[in-house]
Amino acid sequence: MVKRTIPILAMEKILRNCGAERVSDKAKVMLKNIIEDRAEEISHMAIKYALHAGRKTIMVDDIKLAFKE
Repeated sequence: MVKRTIPILAMEKILRNCGAERVSDKAKVMLKNIIEDRAEEISHMAIKYALHAGRKTIMVDDIKLAFKE
C-alpha cells in the first residue's frame, strides 16, 4: 500500500478557493481520499502507457491519456 501524503489543509484551501465559507474535517478527509485514490489510478495507468511505449519515464502524454480513461 502506498503512503498517502496530500495534506488535509490543502483540501480546505481548494474548497475555500472554490467558494466554501466553512469546511468540516470529515469533508476535507473525504476529498483527500477521493483525490488520492484517483491520482493512484491515473498513476498506474500512466505507468502502463510508458512501459507499453518502451519507456521507464512517465511523460505528460501518459498522464493525459490515463486521465481520459
